[in-house]
Amino acid sequence: MKILNLILVLSGLFTISTNAQDKLEQDRKAIKSLADFYKVNFNYAEITSPNPDYQFSKPYRSHGNEWAEIVVDEPRRIVIQHMLAIDDSTVIKHWRQDWTYEDTNIILYTQDNAWKKGNLTAADVKGKWTQKVYQVDDSPRYQGYGTWSHVGGHDAWSSETDSPLPRRESTVRKDYNVLNRGSRITITPNGWMLEQDNKKILRTPAGDKLIAVEKGYEEFTKTDSTKFTYAQKWWTIQNTYWADVRDVWAEVMNAGDTFKIKTTAKGKLLYETLFALGDQSIKEKWSASENKEKVKAAIQPYLIK
Repeated sequence: MKILNLILVLSGLFTISTNAQDKLEQDRKAIKSLADFYKVNFNYAEITSPNPDYQFSKPYRSHGNEWAEIVVDEPRRIVIQHMLAIDDSTVIKHWRQDWTYEDTNIILYTQDNAWKKGNLTAADVKGKWTQKVYQVDDSPRYQGYGTWSHVGGHDAWSSETDSPLPRRESTVRKDYNVLNRGSRITITPNGWMLEQDNKKILRTPAGDKLIAVEKGYEEFTKTDSTKFTYAQKWWTIQNTYWADVRDVWAEVMNAGDTFKIKTTAKGKLLYETLFALGDQSIKEKWSASENKEKVKAAIQPYLIK
């Protein structure tokens, strides 16, 4: 009887382990399906406010062609770089999303372009994936974690976290300083959807004040890859430099418990400085160590002590 019980216990443990591994592979498959060639539609609109006299902003709509390329594919970490293809001769290195399984290291946005390290336990992140989103210059934007679900053939993931103002409002809005993002990613037959329920918050020492609530949809629909020929050529030349930039930013974020970034220094935006440095790196054929040394020096004026 004891031997039989032992066999049953071991069999149960094996089943649990196998199911967990199958779930992990389902998660990885869903994340990797985010990478492809897309036509993207952006739609955002404020839908409510606690202030009866609030003047709702005009709905925002935009579209573009975006290529999402997997640049790191490890068992517990997947990195996807997005590129906007403007035309046959112009590409913008766009946002980046890093997915890490059961990651206890997270950077939390506070306000006014400042971040602090968060403390997550193994229990907090068990079975969960952290999505770390970065700006065009590879500085951090926001990080959230949640569980991928695969129910009835539908793949979805959701999280809630604070972030800076969206780029479309960062230079025109002064009435709030934190965007609390409620994000849900759903895989669709022809791509994927990012649905957002966002709270626009004014954060002060007295606490948080809700200004308005915004609904957002970003629809990624697969499209013809030939629209991205120039973007692919550009990235083939540039990707090594940007890998070095990612390494430098990782060092910056690991150096202390908090850090703060200013968007301009010496009359230039941070992304302008790093993009120009990338072109120079290609032209002068810098090594990885030279790239990192020059990127470190370039970033320093943008860091607030």
